[in-house]
Amino acid sequence: MNISVIIPVYNAAEYVEKSVRSVLQFDIVKEILLIDDGSQDNSAEICKTIAATDSRIKFMQHPDKKNHGVSATRNLGIDLASQEFISFLDADDYYLPNRFDAEKEYLKNPGIDGVFGALATEFISDEGRRQYMEKFATDGLTTVRKEGEGKEIFLGLTGITKDFGTFFSMIALTVRKSALDRYSLRLSEKMKIGEDKEFIIKLSYHTHLKSGLINVPVAIRTGHENNTITKIKNNSGAFFHHNYLLYSSLYQWAKKHRDIPEEARELFKYKSLSSKVASDKGLLKYFNFIRYSLFNPKLLKTRYRYYALKNNY
Repeated sequence: MNISVIIPVYNAAEYVEKSVRSVLQFDIVKEILLIDDGSQDNSAEICKTIAATDSRIKFMQHPDKKNHGVSATRNLGIDLASQEFISFLDADDYYLPNRFDAEKEYLKNPGIDGVFGALATEFISDEGRRQYMEKFATDGLTTVRKEGEGKEIFLGLTGITKDFGTFFSMIALTVRKSALDRYSLRLSEKMKIGEDKEFIIKLSYHTHLKSGLINVPVAIRTGHENNTITKIKNNSGAFFHHNYLLYSSLYQWAKKHRDIPEEARELFKYKSLSSKVASDKGLLKYFNFIRYSLFNPKLLKTRYRYYALKNNY
C-alpha cells in the first residue's frame, strides 16, 4: 500500500507536530500533505520547519494563502494526492500504531474501495470535556455498532438499518483515490458542519466500503475548548440550519439516483423539511418544533410517507 495523508491546518501550532509525527511512524505512508488554511498563529512556520525534516512531508497553502475552510482544504489535498490511497487527519488529532492494520489486510482485495475504523477522544482541558459532553452526552468511541460491507453500510449510515450506526469519522477512513475521482466525490464547501456526514453517505453509496477495527480506536481526537464540532449547540437555530443544508443536499442528490431506496429519499426529505421549520422558528425548544411540525401539512405528508415505507403500509 502507498498512502497519502491529508492534514488541513488552521491555528494548530500547539498540536500539529504531534499529529505529523504520528503519521511518520508508518512506512506505507509515502506522502503527507500538510496544508495551511490561512492560519492566524504561527502554524505555517511550524509546518515549514516540520516539512524540512522528512521528504515525505509537503507543505502547501491555498494559492491566495487565505482561509477557505476544512472542506476546501481537504479537497485541495485530494486533488493533489499522488498515492493510490488517501487517508485524512486533523492537525490537532493523531494516529495510533494500529491505524492501518485492517487496511493492509482488506485492501489487498481490489473490489474493496475503502476501510474505516473507530475514533476515541482524549480531553486535554476540563472545558473541552464539558463542551463535548454537553454536545454528545458520551465520550465513547465514534464508530458504528456492527461490522458491515457494501450496501449494508449505506443503509446503516442513512438510518434505514436502525442497529448499524449512522456515522464514522473521516479520520479513521482510508479510501482509493481512483474511487473518489471516478465519482467526483469531494466535500461540500458550502457547509460548516455535516460535510463529513454527507461525504461518507455518498461514498458508501458509490463505492464499496468495509468496516475495519470498529471496537478499538485507530486514531485519537484531541478534545479542547476550541473544537469546531462543539461550537454549535444542539437544538439551536444554527444547529437546525446546518441540518437543513445537510439533508436538503442529500435529498437533491438522492433524486438523481433512482436506484437509491425510496425510503432513503423520503427520510432525507423529511429531515430537510423538519430542520427548515425548526431553523425558521429559531429559539423554539425542540418539543415545540415537533408539535408545530405535526400541524404542518407538507411536513405531515412527508413524515407519513416515510413511516409508511418503513413499516410497509
